[in-house]
Amino acid sequence: MPPTYTVDLSGLRCPMPIVELNKIIKQLGADEQLIATATDPAFCLDVEVWCKLTGHELVRLDKRNGNLIATIRKKA
Repeated sequence: MPPTYTVDLSGLRCPMPIVELNKIIKQLGADEQLIATATDPAFCLDVEVWCKLTGHELVRLDKRNGNLIATIRKKA
C-alpha cells in the first residue's frame, strides 16, 4: 500500500490551504495519499472543487473538534 502523508493547514485562510495543498501533492507519487487538516470553513467546498478540477480523489472528508480533515489520493 502506498504511503500516506499528513499536512497541517490550520490557521490558513482561503485560498492558502488549497495553494499549499497544490504544492504538496505535486511532490507525491500516483496513488499516494495525503491527509490534510484545516480550520478554514471554506476548505470543505474548496477541497471538493479542487479535487474535481485536478482529477485527484477525495477519499474522505470529516469534521472533528472544529477541524476539517480531508483524505486525498493523488491520481496519475
